[in-house]
Amino acid sequence: MKRILMTCLMMAATGLSCAAAERTLLFVDDHDVLYRAGTRRVMEQPVRHAKNPLITEDKPWEMAIGWTSVRRDEKTGRYQLWYQAYAGTRSQVKTHECVVCYAESDDGIAFTKPKLGLFDFNGERDTNIVLLGGGGYGDRYCNSVLYDTREKDEAKRYKMAFNDWTYDEKGEASAGLHVAYSPDGIHWTKAKGAPFYKNSFGGKGQQEPFVGENPYSETKLPDGRVRRQSLMPLTLSDAADVIYDPKLEAYVIFGKMWLCGPDGGHAWKHGMGRSESKDFLHWSKPQFVSVPDDEDGELEFHTSPVFIYRERYFSLNQILNRAEHGMMDIELMVSRDGFEWERPFRKTLFLPRSAGQQFDSGTILTNCNIIVQGNEMRFYYGAYSSGAIGGGTDITGDQQKSGVGLVTLPLDRFAGIRSHPAAPTAKVKKPADVGQITLKPLDLTGRTEIYVNANAKGGAVLAELLDADGYRVPGFDKANCKAVEGDALRQKIGWKNKTLAELPAGKYHIRLQLTKASVYSITLH
Repeated sequence: MKRILMTCLMMAATGLSCAAAERTLLFVDDHDVLYRAGTRRVMEQPVRHAKNPLITEDKPWEMAIGWTSVRRDEKTGRYQLWYQAYAGTRSQVKTHECVVCYAESDDGIAFTKPKLGLFDFNGERDTNIVLLGGGGYGDRYCNSVLYDTREKDEAKRYKMAFNDWTYDEKGEASAGLHVAYSPDGIHWTKAKGAPFYKNSFGGKGQQEPFVGENPYSETKLPDGRVRRQSLMPLTLSDAADVIYDPKLEAYVIFGKMWLCGPDGGHAWKHGMGRSESKDFLHWSKPQFVSVPDDEDGELEFHTSPVFIYRERYFSLNQILNRAEHGMMDIELMVSRDGFEWERPFRKTLFLPRSAGQQFDSGTILTNCNIIVQGNEMRFYYGAYSSGAIGGGTDITGDQQKSGVGLVTLPLDRFAGIRSHPAAPTAKVKKPADVGQITLKPLDLTGRTEIYVNANAKGGAVLAELLDADGYRVPGFDKANCKAVEGDALRQKIGWKNKTLAELPAGKYHIRLQLTKASVYSITLH
């Protein structure tokens, strides 16, 4: 019962409903698998929507569109979407160079940009801007919105995390986490006291400061400008994606952290960091949870947004290639706790950038929102045709394209386990396409049905039950199983003369026999 309750809480964190008697096990990893034979794991790649980009840069304040957050109201079906719009030198005031904008939709495809009249842009009042920057040393950056169903104060039901700049009583610049609250996702109030944690900035390649040394310094340039830097080791960088983790009963930010280079130089590559808070204001010391390794070569992480789904933590990790001017693709990563991460799909990208000069052919910026609508999983993202580093004419030139895109997957089909032929031998020229998956013992007490999410076109999936010691249960063997065929997200497994209600209480292994088939998940009802 405790496991079922926790599953419900984790599903609630994603806005999904929970039937207390039901549990779905994904085959995106082997956590629930005792062993398998004659199989391999295959990742399903999402499909880009035919109408991409759903939102384009058609306003003066939208020279480039980046970070996004999205929410779908389960009761009304209405979509709310927040996105970062960069205007740069188009703006006449510093606070408007990088803003948060708002769009909405009834179906998640056709979005409108309402004329809110909250903030002007160069005198134009009818904008969809909902948040401005602080106008500090650098630009306000990123926007991660959380709809908090646990919040009792209606004025704080929507929460936003973003990076911005302030100055202390000494006049020293600080960059770091800022937060804001809203009752409707449109009218925002910034929380006082920011930054709630500080970021390092500048000083690329320099050695970290000594203990007791002030990490902040200023250098006057010949043209009269002042270059500021703060070499703070082991801090989160300039982007943040926030979720609520029901396991920890805490807000958690996943963002990027700088790694030192081979010579100890500052700001070499980014890795994946995390920080947590009980009240959204006081945050723990950031810690690395995943970093690039030997196999990554020139690659590094940019930002690693995380969402919780079906008892697992997923990250649509942004993989940046500095050798290609910061071009960025998306890799799917998986974790059981949000601390230890697996990267089983690094050789097959979840979402590679488009070819040619498309709005998403350079940089893809994922978020921590998964939208489940019917039998479809939706993933929205911001993107632009240039790389994520360097700026200049890559961002400001007329050739630049950007916008908000959408990719989809069938329900629960992140990755599956499929049968595949063994290597041919001298005696067996055409080996059978057969495999099996034996699950760890599961308590089937009170369960009435078993369903599989499978593609068995041209093949079949059979199931049998084994007791905790590995002996087959009479009547629940594969010879008596009704074969699952075809391609469907939810197909019932049954036996000719037996039902689960007839099983004695206890734990059992479920074994799936695959013939020319892929299985993505199994559901206990």
